[in-house]
Amino acid sequence: MKITIGSDHGAVELKEEVKMVLKEFADIEVKDVGTFGTDSVDYPDIAEKVCADVTSGKADRGIVLCGTGIGISIAANKIHGIRCALCSDVYSARMSREHNDANVLAMGGRVTGFGPAGEIVRVWIKTEHVGGRHARRVAKIMALEK
Repeated sequence: MKITIGSDHGAVELKEEVKMVLKEFADIEVKDVGTFGTDSVDYPDIAEKVCADVTSGKADRGIVLCGTGIGISIAANKIHGIRCALCSDVYSARMSREHNDANVLAMGGRVTGFGPAGEIVRVWIKTEHVGGRHARRVAKIMALEK
C-alpha cells in the first residue's frame, strides 16, 4: 500500500510519530510531502499535495495533519474524489473505513497525543470497507460532488 502524508507546521512532530507507526507495516510505502520544519505554511497547500497523489492513483490513501485537523480535513474534502475523515479516536477511525471508505485520514497535532494517534493509524490502515449498504451510501456521498 502506498500512503502519502503531509502536515502543516502545527503537526510536524505528530507526522514524524505517525511515520514511525507506518514503519511497522512491511507492505506500506510512505511519501512525505512536507512540511519539514516549524515555519508557518498554509494547510490547504499540504492537503492539495496529499490528495493529488490519492486522486491520481500515486497513493492508495493519504494522511493529513494540522494543529487541530479541522482545517486540513475541510480543505481535503474540497478535492474531487476525496473522503477525508477527521478522527480523534479508534472507533471513528474504524468506522471511517468500514462504512465511509475514507481514503484520507486527518488528525490534529495539538489535540491528539502520540499514543492515541498511533492506535488510530493502526486501525485505519488495517480496516477495510465492508461494502454492502455502505457502498450505496458512499456512492451517494460521491454523487454530491456533481
